[in-house]
Amino acid sequence: MHGYVLGPVSAEGGGGGKVFGTSRAAALFALLVTSPDCRCTREEIAEAIWPGNERAAELVDRAISDLRKQLGREIVPQGRSGYCALRVPEAAVDLLRFRDAVAKADGLSHPERFERLGVALEEWDGGEPLRGLTGSGFQLRREALRAELMAAVYARLDAAWKSRKAKWLREETEKWYERAPRLPQIFRFYLLAHDDLPERRREQLIDGWTRHNGDPDPDLQAAIDLVRGVSQRPGGTLLPPVPNQLPGSGRRPIGQDQLIRELADAVCAQQDAGNLALVLISGMAGVGKTTVAHAIARLLRERFPDGVLRAELNGFAGGDVRPAEPDEILDGFLAALPPYTTVTGTESRSNALRSALAHRSMLIVLDDALNAPQVLPLLPGDGTCAVIITSRNDLLRLQSERKVLFRKMEPLCEADALEVLQEEVSLKDRQTYDRPFRELVDLCGRLPLALTVVAQLLAKGARPLRTISALVREMKEERAKLDALDLPEDELSVRAALNCSVRVLGEEARLLLWQFALHPGPTASWEAVMDLGRVAGEGARTDRALAELVAANLVELKGDRYQLHDLVRAFARHHVRPGPNGERGDFERETVRQVLEHQLHNVRACDQVLDHERTLPIGEPDGVTVLDPVEPVQAMTYLDEEYDAVQRGIRLAVDRSIERYEWLLPMALVTYQWRRNRLDDALTNLRYAVDAAESAAAPVDCAMVHRMLAGTQWRLGRYEAAVGHLRRAVRLNEEDHSAKGRLSLARTLHRLGITLRKQENWADAEGVLCQALELCRAVTDPVGEAAALNALGALHHDRGEHEQALRRCADALVAVERTVERSGLADVLFTLAKVHLSRSERAEAIALYRQACDIYREQGNWPYEVKARRLFADVLVSAGETGNAVRELERVIVLRERMGGEGVREVRELLEGLR
Repeated sequence: MHGYVLGPVSAEGGGGGKVFGTSRAAALFALLVTSPDCRCTREEIAEAIWPGNERAAELVDRAISDLRKQLGREIVPQGRSGYCALRVPEAAVDLLRFRDAVAKADGLSHPERFERLGVALEEWDGGEPLRGLTGSGFQLRREALRAELMAAVYARLDAAWKSRKAKWLREETEKWYERAPRLPQIFRFYLLAHDDLPERRREQLIDGWTRHNGDPDPDLQAAIDLVRGVSQRPGGTLLPPVPNQLPGSGRRPIGQDQLIRELADAVCAQQDAGNLALVLISGMAGVGKTTVAHAIARLLRERFPDGVLRAELNGFAGGDVRPAEPDEILDGFLAALPPYTTVTGTESRSNALRSALAHRSMLIVLDDALNAPQVLPLLPGDGTCAVIITSRNDLLRLQSERKVLFRKMEPLCEADALEVLQEEVSLKDRQTYDRPFRELVDLCGRLPLALTVVAQLLAKGARPLRTISALVREMKEERAKLDALDLPEDELSVRAALNCSVRVLGEEARLLLWQFALHPGPTASWEAVMDLGRVAGEGARTDRALAELVAANLVELKGDRYQLHDLVRAFARHHVRPGPNGERGDFERETVRQVLEHQLHNVRACDQVLDHERTLPIGEPDGVTVLDPVEPVQAMTYLDEEYDAVQRGIRLAVDRSIERYEWLLPMALVTYQWRRNRLDDALTNLRYAVDAAESAAAPVDCAMVHRMLAGTQWRLGRYEAAVGHLRRAVRLNEEDHSAKGRLSLARTLHRLGITLRKQENWADAEGVLCQALELCRAVTDPVGEAAALNALGALHHDRGEHEQALRRCADALVAVERTVERSGLADVLFTLAKVHLSRSERAEAIALYRQACDIYREQGNWPYEVKARRLFADVLVSAGETGNAVRELERVIVLRERMGGEGVREVRELLEGLR
């Protein structure tokens, strides 16, 4: 059966019979369920439902009969004379389920009790129990049920408060306060949940409540005292003031709810275990450490009955403010903790503090710590106190000496950063200026301090919202960005905050920071940073300087890559002196050269694994660390990680007109770009490279740049432009009659031949390819010979000359097998597969396609692998191997998504048709 009494009364028996509303059977059911053991005497039934009615005994009999008829004899059995009872499982009636869940909540931990009471209260819709039933008997039972339900509500609010479910408690108390503002317990939890109310508003609410309701009960008074920071003995005698040194509520810590909850829970777990909880929150300047620390402290305040101590350590204060000495802080803490002491000396004061805290449960907030020696004397010994420390430094010594709950704060995600900027902005304006707001988020590096400055600029009217696009343009210039993020009148300045972090660095760390700012970024490897340090000369301890910067949160370590926040980079470039006398000049040029030299030699080392045949006039490495990749996968993985940095390195070389790197870096990178389908980047880089090579490189090298540029245009389908660059390369090659010049001419002619083939100019293509083949054989270039033969085979295939195509490809296989060139082998196998397929030799084609696909994958050549697998899938479908075709197409989708997503939809539709 199913029964309900916590709202409108109803019950349904197993046979489908029902009682509901205000019928006499429903009234009897409600009366029995709300009675002890679900049993009443006939006199109790008559008195409750029909008081004073002479026919009450008859009416009771009829009600029992009706109830038994609807619910069945198992539920309403024939009882002994004078009684009526229900036999119902606890799970069958809402009131019984509610009481069972409440009973099970007793003795559980606060979070578990909160959940269990939530299950209990799900049985109640919040309205009147026994709804619709009248009479004094039901009114008394209704009031008892309401009190029982509200007791569960209060217990759940209490569990939520003690479990630090701040958001839920805030929302729930707002609902209850609107419904029942005069209930003392509701008002109590409303005050606790809204402890960030402005003082004036809070006192208005308290005064209004006491005017209407009289003096608060002890629980409510305790809550009032807590939010006011006052404490009393039960008898009313004032205790020595309980310290509550937290400042008033400041800015809401947007985007940090999870961090706050995690750390608060960790503190409570340590306290419940009888241990000291020591929390360290570090992060770069302006990331919001203090705001988070105060939010955690407010959330935990009730857990520490002996109060809250707070000290500003001024570790990174601006102006002439010096870091606080431990003695100063100890004097302040001891003055707030009776029995008061007058001991002197740091060690004695520190011992006195530990003694004073030994039997207290206090929360201590130490904000803006400089280093571990400043903090260690201020810490309690064992016990149930907790300490929350904030610092721009990771305080590694503290972490090595004490058990620390350590969290490093990061800039906000985009959504939270937008919320900081747009808190006071209307929905209409958010939509109107969506793009510039997002650009500002990027320009601020999602740093809360920078976002707050911009929000202040817009909120105060210093910058009308319609000028937001102008602000974006202004902030795109580094120096202007730091000027815009400076509001000294509001003590909000990114530049000042970063200056406070930098000025405490050692000389080597400060120098390395400035050098790192010259690195184009966005990230750098360990080896790249160590090579920067070599510019400073022998004896430089770059590893220690880097460790200092990481610990100071001025350099971030992400995986095994190092990076600077954009605002740190801008500050270091313009406001950090590189040495004791601030010299730049030659030192800056040498640093830039070292960055680019490191990139050039390492990219070239990878390129040599990807393309064994191309030589670049780079020379031997001098003063830089060069990796030694063995397999293509190692080379491609390294370049995947370094790609953005190298791209920025090329821009740096172009901006500074350093010709060596303007053309050599793009040339060393282009094979990787072809294999990762980064053709637009390659085209841009090689256009710069051509200009630099025309003035700085030998004709044969200049021809090589034109050839690579033509190869990029060819991959983009721009064959006419490719032919133009190849004609120029031929002329340059013809100026050099050396073996190197002839080899270069052979490769240029091969490229010209395959381009003419793409234009279906088959006659000219064949002539040019035959010239290339002859030259390759003359200079003993088996790789070029194989490529020319393969191109001729493809040309014969285009013309339907399958026998000639097979002969050319067979010769190409013989030539390529004399080399270690795997990419060339894959090209020949791919052409052979197409020829065999055209000859209806499907089994041979399948085997060749599979080999070619495997080699392209091994070489990391995504575009060619996609092309081969796409054709291979069609062959597999025609052979009835649908499952294998599906696997090939799934790989095609993965690669196309990595290359930008072009063509994915078409392949997905094909896949759907196969599955």
